[in-house]
Amino acid sequence: MSEKKEQYYLPPPKLGKWEGFRKFLWDSDSSQFLGRTGASWAKIFIFYIIFYAALSGFFAAMLAVFYQTLNTKTPKWKLEESIIGTNPGLGFRPMPPESNVESTLIWYKGNDDNNYKYWAEEIDRFLEEYKKAGQTPGVGQNKVICDFNNPPAEGKVCDVPIKDWSPCISENGYNYKKSAPCIFLKLNKIFDWMPQFYNESSSLPDNMPEDLKNHIRDSNKPNELNTVWVSCEGENPADIEHVGPIQYIPRRGFPGYYFPFKNYEGYLSPILAIFFERPKTGVLINIECKAWAKNIKHDRADRRGSVHFELMID
Repeated sequence: MSEKKEQYYLPPPKLGKWEGFRKFLWDSDSSQFLGRTGASWAKIFIFYIIFYAALSGFFAAMLAVFYQTLNTKTPKWKLEESIIGTNPGLGFRPMPPESNVESTLIWYKGNDDNNYKYWAEEIDRFLEEYKKAGQTPGVGQNKVICDFNNPPAEGKVCDVPIKDWSPCISENGYNYKKSAPCIFLKLNKIFDWMPQFYNESSSLPDNMPEDLKNHIRDSNKPNELNTVWVSCEGENPADIEHVGPIQYIPRRGFPGYYFPFKNYEGYLSPILAIFFERPKTGVLINIECKAWAKNIKHDRADRRGSVHFELMID
């Protein structure tokens, strides 16, 4: 008597590639779509909804805790404790095109309107914040008109009037068409930094330009000596010879009533215009401008407390 053999598993029929793919997409025998039944897909879908909801909630909670430690108006690390430090730098405008982002050369043809137009438009863009309507004191802004006898009150900021800076005005094309251009300077902002002014003749440093020393000594308004002074000159003897006379508009520095920077709403960095009256044309002129205060250190290699640019007018 032969034993009856039981077969517990029958191998699936061999299917071709296309038939196997169709069966994977939808198996009518087991009602499976992509290898899972409807109930299986529902369970995994609900699992991932709960999982990602919990993950998002955890991330949002951690982000909320993190923002509780931040102050949008005041940095956590200031002055010596910050990466920026306590030594502000100078910036200049207009800047060369983005295609020459590493360049500091201002080069144009004074007799070509289209050529110098770029530089004038760059200054217009830079001064846009200073020209915006509605920023005039007395029209609901927290800006006030300041002078050395009337510094801003707590929470107020000083206006930076630029309308009467002729010839360094937009209507005049900032004098570029006359081959006597205006370059604008600004002091970089450092929160809570207060300059230590050179307001005594005996404290003037040896390396300060003589014309600036004389300007400070000849001042008959002691309170106006509370200024971060600015000097611009050619870097080398040939540059000094070619740069020609320079005017500082509206004054030779940044008034002390703009400091310290407290990040109050509407604050604008003080600026001034450097007017080159008769620079020599056809030659490259290296120019270095420095800001002067007792707590501003100068380092030409790192451009600390100073800025360098080149001027060339064809």
